[in-house]
Amino acid sequence: MTEAPTEVVAQFGLSPRLRQRRFALLPLRGEGTPFTDLQGRLPGDATTPADLADLISSIANVGVLQPVLVEEVDAGDGSHPRMKLAAGERRLRACRWGAVNRPDNPHFAALPAVVCPGPLSDEERRIWQLVENLARESLRPGELAAALVLDRCAVLLGKLLAGGHAVPVEVYAIDNPIARFAAMERIRGTDKRCAAPWAEVLTRLGLQLSPRKARELVRAFAEMPREVAEEMDEAKVSLHTRIRFVELRRGREQAAADIWAAVKNTGRTRLLPSAIAAASADDELSAEQALVEAERIQEQADTARADKLRAKPEAQVAGVDARLVERALAALRQLLLALVQGAELGEHDRGSVALLLDQLLDVIHKGAAA
Repeated sequence: MTEAPTEVVAQFGLSPRLRQRRFALLPLRGEGTPFTDLQGRLPGDATTPADLADLISSIANVGVLQPVLVEEVDAGDGSHPRMKLAAGERRLRACRWGAVNRPDNPHFAALPAVVCPGPLSDEERRIWQLVENLARESLRPGELAAALVLDRCAVLLGKLLAGGHAVPVEVYAIDNPIARFAAMERIRGTDKRCAAPWAEVLTRLGLQLSPRKARELVRAFAEMPREVAEEMDEAKVSLHTRIRFVELRRGREQAAADIWAAVKNTGRTRLLPSAIAAASADDELSAEQALVEAERIQEQADTARADKLRAKPEAQVAGVDARLVERALAALRQLLLALVQGAELGEHDRGSVALLLDQLLDVIHKGAAA
């Protein structure tokens, strides 16, 4: 993501209420200060100033870089609306501490916030919170996949309701995004008017992500046990490796589980791609044998890499001309834009493009592993 958080939020018109979002500077003390439902106590009871020291220091020097999200709730007694925090509790706590202890610092004079008229549904609130996460470059594959599926659910739900389809509360409340989308798809049936294509979802979110990449992300997310996906997030396992892991798991679920356990227990997650490749090539390999083979492959790659570094400059492989890359990217962006806008590829062209992209990805990944 290269866009600023406020720009991402501005592109996300999920509902009439969310389209009325506005930027505001909220007071940190007295009437109008945000509250949370997560606690009925003073800020600081759950998070001490020491825990927020780095954040407090950052805000004191440069201010709040990313506004909190606040839902404006009618108090019901004719008084001013109440401000309910939807996301950004640590920022709120840090700013409240600064307002009390550093009142002369202008960065603690008010809290930057994106305010939305309430009441919001649970779906709207959860999507809104995920949009804030999507603005962070550090979002992990599992988190991104969950956010993408949840937003696709929101697109599909809106179309189902507009198309006259009844959506039971039980379906609307399903917590697992994959299961929720599957339930909504069963309600949609063959009604093509209510489809939720990836191109539309990605455009709504303002993400520079292809529909193919989105499908791969979600496929890896859907077919992998949640705890394994979270562990791979922590280990920073790439999407390409996750897809290969899922492919192995389809035919040999126990072998895939054993390999992940062995790699995780030894702390050598960098060997996972080679271990998966070894196990995929030989059905008889145990997890330990696959790990040994992966170590051998890694040593060969390290040796080859060292040989390249020691080679004379004239013997090194030339880099791809940056101008060629720029022209190729520009052409692909134009093609993607045309497809998003409704243009269609002929059957032959579609196959040729897909084949070329597969070959290109294969060469890129082989080069990265060398």
